[in-house]
Amino acid sequence: MTRLDWSKLRWRWLVPALAYAGFIFVVSHLSNPFPFTPTGLLAWDKLLHLCEYTALGALLAWGLARAGASLATGGVWAAVLGSAYGLTDEIHQAFVPNRTADPGDWLADTAGALLGALLAAAFLRRRGTAG
Repeated sequence: MTRLDWSKLRWRWLVPALAYAGFIFVVSHLSNPFPFTPTGLLAWDKLLHLCEYTALGALLAWGLARAGASLATGGVWAAVLGSAYGLTDEIHQAFVPNRTADPGDWLADTAGALLGALLAAAFLRRRGTAG
């Protein structure tokens, strides 16, 4: 795995990941993000977190690879950044009425970011479009 030189990245490729992270922030700031969900369906909460952060991990890995990182380096950074963002998201939710910070949600966020990074790396490797 090569060292990532942050100063040489072509940052425009990270715009989709940053926009999606902003979307996550907005949804996390809502006291009731799913007002029409019947009681009991929120048992799928961990699956929602997994899916949400799979998308973020994939966008980060794709953006980092297109910005010049190797697939391995970009994938590792995508998983780390996705997990860190999930942690800040859970801390943020502790200050939102009717929301809580849940370590289980953070674990689902982390698993999702890792899964997304792996899926993006596999896709890019198969297409031969990395870096």
